Amino acid sequence: MRPRVKICGLTRPEDARLASELGADYCAVNFFPESPRYVPEVAASALTTVIPRGKRVAVDVNPAPGILQKRRAAGFDFFQVHYDVRETAEEVLQGWSGEVGADRLWLAPRLPPGVPFPAAALAAAETLVVDTFQQGTFGGTGRAGDWPHFRALREQHPDRRWVLSGGLRPENIRAALSATGAEIVDVNSGIETAPGIKDAIKLDLLFAQLAEL
Repeated sequence: MRPRVKICGLTRPEDARLASELGADYCAVNFFPESPRYVPEVAASALTTVIPRGKRVAVDVNPAPGILQKRRAAGFDFFQVHYDVRETAEEVLQGWSGEVGADRLWLAPRLPPGVPFPAAALAAAETLVVDTFQQGTFGGTGRAGDWPHFRALREQHPDRRWVLSGGLRPENIRAALSATGAEIVDVNSGIETAPGIKDAIKLDLLFAQLAEL
């Protein structure tokens, strides 16, 4: 069976529409101002109107109290939150979980190599995003991560949903799935012509690769 697919970093309605039509299970909008794929709140409605309910993911970094509830009121279904494990207290994670529920919260800790996956994240969210670490950034590196480590996390915590992210593209998606057993994949820069501009041919190739599984 093919994994569920999240297309991240959408900035244009036509890309969001195509991703959904091709079979994306989740379509994500990035609200982090420092990201090259940042979408201002006033422009986000143009994207949510073409993304079916149940597929809308809001991506934030260290959101202040009340922000996730605001995203939910704006029509988003899931809430992916990036944070630094060395700077964010467990109480903050529980606050995010309390705002939208552990079943709708996707936590993406920025985790340096060798640092154990935080137990606080496992307690606060049912879905965890494992992205490639790069100092000074929150995701969007375009580099593949530690696939054996991802598989180990899945096997150690089978009661959680694990999202594989980092450097995925049509050319390596099947190898990544073989190495990790991922049930959810997060694809972004590997299907772009420029940050936030999705390539229709690459999108089609991605889903064609997955259709052969």
